[in-house]
Amino acid sequence: MSETQLPHELSLKERRELTMTGVTEVVSFEEHAVVLRTAQGTLIIQGRDLQLKTLSLEGGQVAVEGSISALIYEEPRASGWRRWLG
Repeated sequence: MSETQLPHELSLKERRELTMTGVTEVVSFEEHAVVLRTAQGTLIIQGRDLQLKTLSLEGGQVAVEGSISALIYEEPRASGWRRWLG
């Protein structure tokens, strides 16, 4: 964890292309769900045929493409994100 928190922004185009900043960690990645730690909490991206197109954790930038059906934020807690996958 860095002392300087990155700004967190999302941009979603046509529910197919999601770009974001402020990502600190990729927790898990599967073609139906991506779990990321961000400056604003854990973000769960659900969909189909998801692919990481950009990954630059130094700059906190991530881009995901595919059919995006849900964006869910969770407050930090141990293993809490697992209930959304399945």
